[in-house]
Amino acid sequence: MKKLRLILAFEASLLLVFITTNGFRIIENAENSHFPVEHFVKDSIPGVKKIKNVMIYEDSQFYSSFPSIIKRPNGELLLAFRRAPERKVFGEGHTDHVDPNSYLVSLRSKDGENWSRNPDLIYAHPFGGSQDPCLLQLQDGTLLCTSYGWAFVRPEGMPNLKKPYFLAGGAVFLGGYLVRSKDGGKSWGQPIYPPHIEPEINITPMGNRVPAYNRGALHESKSGRIFWAVAASRAPGKTSVHLIHSDDKGQTWNYSAPVALDDKISFNETSVYETPKGDILAFLRTAGYEDQACIARSTDGGKTFCKWEGMGFKGHPLNALRLPDKRVLITYGYRHKPYGIRARILNEECTDFKTAPEIILRGDGGSGDLGYTWPVQLDKKRVLVVYYFNKDNGTRSIQGTILKVD
Repeated sequence: MKKLRLILAFEASLLLVFITTNGFRIIENAENSHFPVEHFVKDSIPGVKKIKNVMIYEDSQFYSSFPSIIKRPNGELLLAFRRAPERKVFGEGHTDHVDPNSYLVSLRSKDGENWSRNPDLIYAHPFGGSQDPCLLQLQDGTLLCTSYGWAFVRPEGMPNLKKPYFLAGGAVFLGGYLVRSKDGGKSWGQPIYPPHIEPEINITPMGNRVPAYNRGALHESKSGRIFWAVAASRAPGKTSVHLIHSDDKGQTWNYSAPVALDDKISFNETSVYETPKGDILAFLRTAGYEDQACIARSTDGGKTFCKWEGMGFKGHPLNALRLPDKRVLITYGYRHKPYGIRARILNEECTDFKTAPEIILRGDGGSGDLGYTWPVQLDKKRVLVVYYFNKDNGTRSIQGTILKVD
């Protein structure tokens, strides 16, 4: 298990795929049937066209992964990602998802195609490596960047740690934190540690309860309340998802409600989205459920959630973007052959997830170690979807795909 991801293989019963004239592929389920069927159309979804793939950042000395992106009021794009040494440069055989020199860094672009070359540091955790920087831009321009960390404890210290603790890749879990910026990401404040939530059983290496954490998009509602879907280990290897909220721009957090929990299925990396009607949606990654993506819905502002529901397809993990016409683009990695990046366009209330056609943006990945998509609107017609990627299981890089959506 790597970075709290409990990944189980999911083999669909049948996938019928074809190449359309615009370079996409589509998979669609027939009504009242579990079996996908082919639809011969000129475009995978009418009005959707892939423009190009973009290499954003690649360096053979670094393992680059887990990006997020926002568009600032002046039109500039700010992208955050996790950068760690490619351990092969030290003669080691492989690189893990946890590393003592794993830092949060950023790049900038004016057009989504041309990017600054040298990443700027967002934050280096004083006690270990950091993971998955997730950006949120608030209505007043404040930026939040959430993350979580791992401490590499020497063998002599391990017997002295309080139990239970979570160990992965030789590191002990530190839990979550966030940093804030008031100047567009040029500088970042000191870390803010969200509270421990009760379902979480693990202890930090310092002997404290693990603060709330997760990877996924946060959401600021019209009222200014910020929603964050966080994970909690209810038992070894078993995680659930819960909603916390902030009413002071991320400085303090309070518990809202359980989002998804199950005796057999684990839920973890989750993105939050609010529909025009005001429903709060959680797009959930799972383990122990054949890798199926799930959704949970709150109709009372996040006070309670209806029973989670399988979305009918595999996704690792998901992110959502409201398009100008209020439809919703959801994007996700696909960690089964053919490895790559996929998407769907849902109606404005996201009720048609089981019938919306699946678009394959990339099918040329070298292994399942890719994905973690994050979409951003470039202009009225174009969207950039960023993700991390590999070809032939080589150096992990930050890449993107530009789409035209009419």
